[in-house]
Amino acid sequence: MGETDEQALIDRYIAAYNAFDIDGLMALLAPDVRFENYSGAELTASADGVAEFRSLAEHAAALFDEREQRVLSTRTEGPVTVVEIAYRGRFAADVPDGPAAGSVIELTGRSEFEFRDGLIARVVDRS
Repeated sequence: MGETDEQALIDRYIAAYNAFDIDGLMALLAPDVRFENYSGAELTASADGVAEFRSLAEHAAALFDEREQRVLSTRTEGPVTVVEIAYRGRFAADVPDGPAAGSVIELTGRSEFEFRDGLIARVVDRS
């Protein structure tokens, strides 16, 4: 799989994420996909396999009534494609001990993608 194919997968992944298209996300993932989310150095969420990933994605989608990831830059580091991301989301409901419904979160971070057999095999989000 070439760099262009990998970039197309990333573009489709981000488009599906922004559109709350869970089925579209699932179609891009290897059956044994690994997902990790870090806030600073702390692992805040993880999933092994498409079933766990779907559950996590559905839960995350329910938290927001709008969200957008925007690509700032992309680079390759060995087998990993690193995408610098600007993120904006508006909470759909109050989060216990957190933001109220309607609150907007904006941050920058990075997503690291690895690929196998024409699919996304690993995603690590860092913010």
